[in-house]
Amino acid sequence: MSKLSSEEREALLLGLTDMGGAGQAESESQELFCKRFLPVPEHLRAFAPDVALILGERGSGKSELFRAIIESGLLPQLASHASGVRLPPPERTLWIKGYPLGADFPDARGLKAFLGDGKPRTSEVQDLWFAYLVRTLRSHLDEQASRDIEPLLSPRGGDLSAVMSAFTQAGQAPLLALDRLDEQLMREDRWVFVGYDELDTLGGTDWNVMGQAITGLIGFWAAYSRRWRKLRVKLFMRTDLFRRNSATMSADLPKLAANRAELSWSDRNLYALLVKRIANSSPRLEQYCRDARILLKPADPVLGVLPEITRAEDAKPLVDRMVGLYMGANKNKGLAFNWLLDHIRDGQEKGYPRALVRLIEEAAITERNNPKATHSRLLHPTSLRRATEGVSKLQVTQAQAHEWPWIEGLHKRLTGQRVPMKRTQLEGLLKKDWEKSWSTQADVSPPAPDPRNLVRYLVEIGVLRERSQDRLDAPDLYQAGLGLRRKGGVARS
Repeated sequence: MSKLSSEEREALLLGLTDMGGAGQAESESQELFCKRFLPVPEHLRAFAPDVALILGERGSGKSELFRAIIESGLLPQLASHASGVRLPPPERTLWIKGYPLGADFPDARGLKAFLGDGKPRTSEVQDLWFAYLVRTLRSHLDEQASRDIEPLLSPRGGDLSAVMSAFTQAGQAPLLALDRLDEQLMREDRWVFVGYDELDTLGGTDWNVMGQAITGLIGFWAAYSRRWRKLRVKLFMRTDLFRRNSATMSADLPKLAANRAELSWSDRNLYALLVKRIANSSPRLEQYCRDARILLKPADPVLGVLPEITRAEDAKPLVDRMVGLYMGANKNKGLAFNWLLDHIRDGQEKGYPRALVRLIEEAAITERNNPKATHSRLLHPTSLRRATEGVSKLQVTQAQAHEWPWIEGLHKRLTGQRVPMKRTQLEGLLKKDWEKSWSTQADVSPPAPDPRNLVRYLVEIGVLRERSQDRLDAPDLYQAGLGLRRKGGVARS
C-alpha cells in the first residue's frame, strides 16, 4: 500500500477524531446517528413482540436501540438485518416513548415527595405509571375516553398531585379507555409498543426512590401485560438495576423477565461497529477501508455504509493497516488486533463500543499533535497506549455525570492508591467518611449498605476485578479515571 502524504494523513486523522466515542448519541443529528448506528441482529431481538424487558450493562447501547426504534422509527430500515427474528410488521406498528417524558413527568423532588416521604403502597406507585401511560396515549384514545378522562389529561405533567387526584376520581374510566384501545388494535391487527428508558434517572440520586419507581413500573406492566394483547411494553434497564431490584419485585419480575433480551457485544460486533464508524466518517476513510480490503456493502440511504464482518478477523486487515501488526517491534509487544479489545474491557472481561471508538479517537488526537505513524499507518502504538488514560478518565467522568454519581466519592477515596490491593485495605479506604455524601453536587449515598457489599457491587459491574490471594485490581478502563496506579508499572513512552 502506498505511503500517505502529510495532507492525506491529516485528513484521515481528522475524520478519526470525531466518530462519536464520547457516547453523546442524544446530541447527534438524525442523519449522523443513523450513519453511526450498527444494526446488530442479536440486539434487534429486543423488538420481538413477546420481549418486554431489555437488559444491558452501562454503555451496552440500550439508549441507542431505544432511539433507533422508539424515537427515530428505524424498524423498516433495520428489519432486513434481523434475520431469524420475528418482528412486528413495521407498517402496522407504532412506537411510543413512555419515559423519559421531560416536562410531562414529575421531577426528582416531586417523585421523592410521593414515593419517599409518604411511603405509598405498591399499588399507588403502579397507579402513577398507569396515570402517565394514559396521558402518553391520549392522542390514540377514542372520543369517549377523551370525555371520560378529560380531568386526567388537563394538568401539567409536573403537577403530580393533580394528576394522581384526577386519576383516582376517574375510577375505572382509564382502564376501560385502554381496554378499548387494545380491542381496536386487535380488530385492525396493529401494535402499539410503549418504551421506557433512562430508568436510572428516576428520583435523581435517591436510590430508594429509584427502586420504588422501578418496582412499581415492573409491577404495573406485569399485571396488565396479559390483559392487553396489542398494547405492549419495552423496558430498557441496566443489568445492575435489574439485579438490585429483583429481590423486591417478588412474582412480578419473572412474568416480564422470562423472555428477556440481554445486550452483549461479541468481538465480531465490536469490530463491525468500529469499521462502520470509520467508513462513515469521511469519503477518504471509506476508501482507506476499501484499500485495506475490507468488504463494504453499497451505501444504504439511511444507515450509510455497512461492512461485511462475519467474524472478528475480517476487520484485522484494517487494524493492521492503521496500527501495524504488533504493538511494538515484534510479537512480544502483543498483536495490535487483540490489544485494542483487551484494553477497553471492564473487570468482567466485557467490551463495549463507546470505549473502543473513543480509544481510536484519542489516539488520533495524539497523532495529530505528535505524529509518529509512518508509511500507510495512521496510529502509532505509543499513541494508543497513551489514549487508554483519556478513555479511562472519560469513562469515569461520564459515569459520574449520568448513571453513577457516587463514583466521585470512590475516586476521592482511591486516588493515589496502587493496585492490586488487599480486599481488607480497599474496604478500609471505602469506609472513610462513609456517611458523608459521595458527591459534591448532591446528597449521594454509595450503592451498597457497607464497604464489603460495595466491593462486591464494584466487581459485579466491572469497575474492579478479583485477583488471587483475596486481592482486587482495576482494569485499564477504570484505572486512570479513578486515580489508581499499578504496582511495578512503568511510565508509557
